[in-house]
Amino acid sequence: MKFITEEDLRDLYKKEPFTTYEIEPGVRLTPGARQFLADRGINMFDDDPCVIKRPVATATTATTSTTAKPTDTPLEKKSDWRTKKLHCKLKSMEALFLLTGEELISRDVLLAQNVINLGKQFSSIKYAAEGKTLAENCCCKQCTGMNAENFCKDIGDCFDINEFHMHLEKGKEILRLHQLRCALREVEPVVMEVYEGSESENTLCQEILSQVNQVINCLSQMICAATGGKECQRRN
Repeated sequence: MKFITEEDLRDLYKKEPFTTYEIEPGVRLTPGARQFLADRGINMFDDDPCVIKRPVATATTATTSTTAKPTDTPLEKKSDWRTKKLHCKLKSMEALFLLTGEELISRDVLLAQNVINLGKQFSSIKYAAEGKTLAENCCCKQCTGMNAENFCKDIGDCFDINEFHMHLEKGKEILRLHQLRCALREVEPVVMEVYEGSESENTLCQEILSQVNQVINCLSQMICAATGGKECQRRN
């Protein structure tokens, strides 16, 4: 049995381009040769059931294909990837809350439960971003550094977390909570990417960020408590 390779067809096509190719009895095409014909829309005539026969694109079909592309405008594609990026980020945060809770449960059950509860709070924020429900406010435990007025705002970290905290009794807990807090801060720019524009979108953006800030500030208070501080350590 004789096999026709891709190189054989390329040489033949260079000499004289063709739109159909009839395979003679006792001759078979290599996979590369079949792909060569398929890529160029060349009709293949063969009794082999494995042959894929594609019609040659006509001027009419080519025009239709060309005019169909603009249905996905650049603006729509831009909006799609931004929304997908936000949803992926929110789901990643949900997973990180669960993972943090699982890691802490063997070290501090109460702390782990608080993290899981915050994770549920964050899930309500995700649902609000998806337009499914309204997010609920976190309970504000006032201290000298946080109150009802600034609890919904980005007020930064109460103090820097560094290598010193590694050596504390709850060093691992502090670092895990800090990692979770840092990841939450990455949510803000992603939310702003999606909801920048109209007044209604800006309003939704601010509502979501307000809820995220509440969760972040709760974590800051949990970090402060884990360091063993009896008083608020927030820098004024």
